[in-house]
Amino acid sequence: MKKIHQLLILLICISSCKDTPTSNSPIKTSEIRFTKEGELYLTKPSGDTIQKLDIEFAISDYEQETGLMYRKSMKNSEGMLFIYPESQPLSFYMKNTLIPLDIIFIDEHQSIINFQKNAKPLDESSLPATAPAQYVLEINAGLSDQWKLQPGDKISFTKK
Repeated sequence: MKKIHQLLILLICISSCKDTPTSNSPIKTSEIRFTKEGELYLTKPSGDTIQKLDIEFAISDYEQETGLMYRKSMKNSEGMLFIYPESQPLSFYMKNTLIPLDIIFIDEHQSIINFQKNAKPLDESSLPATAPAQYVLEINAGLSDQWKLQPGDKISFTKK
């Protein structure tokens, strides 16, 4: 009788350790929303305005590492500006980035150096600047062609 009692207790203990989820409901995650932190103007060297954008800044290491990752959309009037303390060789990639982008590399004089156009979502290929850059602007894919941006065009920006 004692062995049956011990066996019964053992079975109860084993069944209580069953590895099954307690809920079948999906985990809720909140969508990352755009936060306007400033405005950026794209201009011709003559000073003529090409386009005005609302921008988010990526300044801290964490902001620069995550950038626009996991975002499902971005308006054509929005962008993200990465600011580095000084010009340096830079290369971006699209890991965990869900929307196609134009990546614009900009020097310390706020002049456009080069573009990586139509960067594909989730692609981990290296997308480098052709010269040291201090700023990088990410906008929706196709906009740099639509706005006829060229190397030598300039940016200026203000923080809120």
